Amino acid sequence: MKPEISLTFLGTSTSTGVPVIGCSCAVCTSGDPLLIRTRSSIHLQTDEYSILVDSGPDLREQALREGLAQVDTVLYTHSHLDHITGFDELRAFCWHRDEPLPMYGSPGCLAEIKRMFSWAFLPTNTYRGYIKPAPIETDGAFTLGKLTVTPVPVVHGSVETQGYRFDYLGMPSLAYLPDVKSIPESSKNLLENLDTLIIDCLHRREHPTHMNLDEALATAGELGVKQVYLTHISHELDVREVELPEHAQFAHDGLKLTFPIDL
Repeated sequence: MKPEISLTFLGTSTSTGVPVIGCSCAVCTSGDPLLIRTRSSIHLQTDEYSILVDSGPDLREQALREGLAQVDTVLYTHSHLDHITGFDELRAFCWHRDEPLPMYGSPGCLAEIKRMFSWAFLPTNTYRGYIKPAPIETDGAFTLGKLTVTPVPVVHGSVETQGYRFDYLGMPSLAYLPDVKSIPESSKNLLENLDTLIIDCLHRREHPTHMNLDEALATAGELGVKQVYLTHISHELDVREVELPEHAQFAHDGLKLTFPIDL
């Protein structure tokens, strides 16, 4: 069998989750398992690394659902609560580690995580059962084994935000941009010759800090990607009523993509 890399959508919702508390709309009351969405996150598995992108408030549920028992490193996109408040759940991935857990993110993002979870970064945090973070500020591309990871700064309101591009020899390139309103030209250069794009698609109407459906599809077209997966979806968007181009697909919780490695 050819070696392969897998990507699992742990969560595909916006900050409220779907169903939304107290909502009786057609999506929230559908009972359709494909419309039940936890907060946005992905897991990437290579032959060397188990990589988690963001640790939202649903991390425990997501890890149990997908049988995720090992995380070797965490990549953070930004410091909004729906992307970091599962931080304490990361201790489950530290119990059997002798080394601290590497956490990559922008300087602003890591500073906010340190502020919110200051106890974890204290020198007095020596108990084996606690999370042991090893924060690493991103400054350009870095490698995790044979995987090249490139932070891609994007505009998402006033908070410092970045997505990530992943390149592995013999695998189609892919990028994950879950929270984005616009992409600066300098970042578009980082997305040249991209094969697969995973991008923010909140709903149909205009939003000040997130792409809507039209903007997400237009961005995929501008970048010339072969395949686009739409994520960070709100309950306002009933995906059952939307016809997408052949190269586009709505992601859902638990969706797994596999990328064979051509050696």
